[in-house]
Amino acid sequence: MSNISEAMKAAVGTVTGRTVSYPVSESDIRKWALAVYYPGQPPAEFIDAAAAAKTIHGGIVAPEDFNPFAWITAGHEKFIKNAGKLENNNPDNPEIALGIDGPGLKFQMNGGMVCEYGVRIKPGDVITSESSVGEYSEREGRLGLMLFSRGISTWTNQNGELVKRTTGTLIRY
Repeated sequence: MSNISEAMKAAVGTVTGRTVSYPVSESDIRKWALAVYYPGQPPAEFIDAAAAAKTIHGGIVAPEDFNPFAWITAGHEKFIKNAGKLENNNPDNPEIALGIDGPGLKFQMNGGMVCEYGVRIKPGDVITSESSVGEYSEREGRLGLMLFSRGISTWTNQNGELVKRTTGTLIRY
């Protein structure tokens, strides 16, 4: 018997949130690079405009792990229906937030994260992050049928170019 209901299948692709950054500044990139590479020296492409101009990027770029949403954001929208009904550590929270019935499983654990990188973030870029419901799949394990739920966060710049796509997996059983 499957844990994936028709409502869960229909929810795949549903956008659950959108966040927009303020324009990224050289100072934001420098501060991030200094913090990440401390106590070492960050590569020139992150902090020195003259040296960065000679790289393949043609100027200062942010490290791939740079987060333009780490401080304040220009806007944030959540498209979940039942935020008030979410409970700490409830394995059904992903479905409850969507307004559908969850599978009723008792246990959950983090199944990891995969990141795909696109163009680098540059000064002046405005980044939009859109979160959505990824796929559901199942596999038999030692403790029974396991449900794998994936959430996707896609970052794009003001030109619609992919900056980063992160897929997180939640394992429930």
